[in-house]
Amino acid sequence: MIEMLFTQALGLVAPWQVKQVDFNREAGRIDFQVTFGGSRHVCPACGAAAQPFHDRLARSWRHLDFFQYEAYLHAEVPRVACSGCGKVTQIPVPWAREGSRFTLLFEALTLMLAPTMSVLAAGRLVRVPPRRLWRVIEHHVGKARARESHAEVRAVGIDETACRRGQEYLSVFYDLDAQRLIFATPGRDKSCLERFAEDLTVHGGQPQAVTHVSMDMSRSFQAGAAEHFPKATVCFDRFHVVALGSKALDEVRRAEVKSQPELKGTRWSLLKNPSAWTIPQLQTMHWLQRSNLKTARAWRIKQALRAIYATARSPDEARPLFHRWLSWARRCRLDPFKRLARTLTTHLTGILNGFEAGKHNGRVEAMNRALQEARARARGYRRVENFISMAYLVAGKLTHLPTPPFAQMALVPHKTE
Repeated sequence: MIEMLFTQALGLVAPWQVKQVDFNREAGRIDFQVTFGGSRHVCPACGAAAQPFHDRLARSWRHLDFFQYEAYLHAEVPRVACSGCGKVTQIPVPWAREGSRFTLLFEALTLMLAPTMSVLAAGRLVRVPPRRLWRVIEHHVGKARARESHAEVRAVGIDETACRRGQEYLSVFYDLDAQRLIFATPGRDKSCLERFAEDLTVHGGQPQAVTHVSMDMSRSFQAGAAEHFPKATVCFDRFHVVALGSKALDEVRRAEVKSQPELKGTRWSLLKNPSAWTIPQLQTMHWLQRSNLKTARAWRIKQALRAIYATARSPDEARPLFHRWLSWARRCRLDPFKRLARTLTTHLTGILNGFEAGKHNGRVEAMNRALQEARARARGYRRVENFISMAYLVAGKLTHLPTPPFAQMALVPHKTE
């Protein structure tokens, strides 16, 4: 009865069955001896039916814990000697993939834990070295990505995100319509777009079919987009445009604080949205706005730039607002904003294209934050490849990963009194 119970609990079907259960409390483990009851099997290599066994090889797999004890499956797996193709081939087991020493359910648990905690913490939880879990993650993420189709990709968001301390970055490419990460590669130069175009083609997409590319004003990204996505409309993202305004404002503040020490401590007040000011910051900004300081004038110019994005809903609505703002910035006698005005004038067409509905990097920035949160949980990654695998797992919306081990369990609703 015990063997039958565990045969059903493990999901085994004839001719596989549990033959023996060994419990070792001191070692903290349960071992299941699984046997194959037949004497013939279909050849895994050529499909020839009813081929005799050549021999049996002992194999072991780590399974999900039973209660608080580690569980292991052991089986003498038959090898078929095929009279058709002449090969000796081991038959596949239904509970594990070939070459793995974990069951599929154990690997699915690893993939469920990894996006919510560091792999180091997950390894401690399941009592497995992290490097072995990384091999599981990289295998399944790579296999799932190979099955993904990018044939419907039309709008692409491009950004960069830090992957290590120092100036080490990943270039990340998002499907703006499906709101998912579709490609990540080390670096942030023109060659990154070439690699993305190649990967898009491998997954059934067509670079010529991409209609919109949203990105910052990086020259390398612009050159790569022009070469590899010639039919795409380039949209400069609103987040980066406003960020350039904030950078110009901070340059003015840094130059003026040397002669106006009362500006010390105002950096975050100036950069924050007014709706998020604390009471001390509100008092500081009321004082600043009544002053004649250059920083106050720079803040008003930056807020006017932000207001364009809050007001305009289309390129036609944004065009006259930008022309007025550019005229003001050119005449403001603040060198950082005069330089910014020249930059925005040069890229005005792409900036106006960014007002098309949905063609901006707002979702991209949200997904980048999720990637940086994963990086913070892990306290950094030793290998860039690990970060890329985790990025796909966190933001790739992969649809071909193993089913989580608890997916078939119905959720019990909470009762309210």
